[in-house]
Amino acid sequence: MDNVNFISQSTSLLIVIIISLIFTFLGIYHSKKFQGINNYLTADRNIGFFSLTTSLVASALGAWILFGPVSAATWGGIGAIIGYALGTAFPMIFLIYLGKKIRNEFPKGSSLIEFMRKKFGKSLFKLILLMTIFYMFIFLCAEVTAIAVLINYISRTELWITAFIVLIATLTYTLYGGLRASIFTDNIQMIVIGILLLISILYLISFTGDQFSFSFIKEKNPHLLSGTYIPSYTAGITFFIAVSATNLFHQGNWQRVYAAKNYKILKKSLILSFFIIVPIVFFMGFSGMVAISVDPNVRPDLGYFSLLLKEQSYILSIIIIILGLALTISTVDTLVNAISSLIVVDGKATFNLNKKTNYLKLSKYLIIFLSIIAFVIASKGFDILYLFLLADLFCCAFVVTVFYSFYNKRINEKTAYISIIIGLIGGFLLFPSPDFSKSLLIGILIPKELFASFITQSLLLLSFLIATFLPVIVVKIKKF
Repeated sequence: MDNVNFISQSTSLLIVIIISLIFTFLGIYHSKKFQGINNYLTADRNIGFFSLTTSLVASALGAWILFGPVSAATWGGIGAIIGYALGTAFPMIFLIYLGKKIRNEFPKGSSLIEFMRKKFGKSLFKLILLMTIFYMFIFLCAEVTAIAVLINYISRTELWITAFIVLIATLTYTLYGGLRASIFTDNIQMIVIGILLLISILYLISFTGDQFSFSFIKEKNPHLLSGTYIPSYTAGITFFIAVSATNLFHQGNWQRVYAAKNYKILKKSLILSFFIIVPIVFFMGFSGMVAISVDPNVRPDLGYFSLLLKEQSYILSIIIIILGLALTISTVDTLVNAISSLIVVDGKATFNLNKKTNYLKLSKYLIIFLSIIAFVIASKGFDILYLFLLADLFCCAFVVTVFYSFYNKRINEKTAYISIIIGLIGGFLLFPSPDFSKSLLIGILIPKELFASFITQSLLLLSFLIATFLPVIVVKIKKF
């Protein structure tokens, strides 16, 4: 299946250009009447229920949903799917409570980092800012790579062409219109995503017959649904911790917390977003279990496409391209504006440049620079999952200390710093090597044979658990 052209390069290229131009035009046209720094950063704090909900969902669901949950399900089974779905959606529930607190205590803010700057000194907030930008940059690379690989798989279009068009189009309207443009295009993109996902779901249910069912999976791969299959539990916990921790540091979410017209709208939007995200991610993962049951030799990350494009349908190929573009562009514009807003808001305190420095202009230059790096990475088709996991580890080490400090006034900068560094060191010691066979502590410093097989086979989970919860112990000890 890897050597088949589902549609011609010229057709796919035409679709990529047309869809990208449509979103660029819509973003620029809509934001023309909403200029100014308040619209760029927080959409003038005036976003209603429908726009906020579609924007939250579209920003959360990138092209990664076509690959990640599908691949994870082929080895992690039902547990991996549940962990992935809940991990993606959990921040929405968390933000209901934290969003209320941060809006009340810091009503004129636009980022989590601002709040941290008020809470802690200048050195810790810089560390949090660096980690947040690093995570979102990795996310940006992953999204552009994913859409380039998808278009290449369907039509053999070279990776750099898709990456170039998508980045140029998204940068054009996002750097012009800011959050206002991002939210408006998210509304359109989410409608497109919803319709195309529904078509693909109905197609799979209708044309794969009895294969698209739990009973078929149970017959072919019973371990994927088994309650005694240990990797199902370890994968589920791993994905839940990693995905939820990273999404809590996503500046795009925090911008939308501040952009809501009022807290009532924010709460309703977050609840509805949770209930939209969970079934979508679950469905994608489920298709991965079906794909591996239909064909044990299928490439895990292409499981969804192996089912959908089994008959090499021309129309379905076009649907997949448009779906992938809508998912990617809705996420990329959120990331571009999120990174830009952090530089605008926190640049002065971070860089301490000349008083006349225009931080909005500086943020745009920085975004263009990061986008060039993302373009190079996407053009090479690098597998950046490992880098993504590394970014997840950073977020895990920060997450408890940062958010616990919202409620515990006794956590000072020194305690926070020590707890985060110890969490990072503990996590790094167990973080697996690229082949996942060993870690710095297990297999390099100490022979693997001295550890139980469960430990050597669960390095990623253990590294995330230690990075997340070791800081809690440090904070508790420092209190006495």
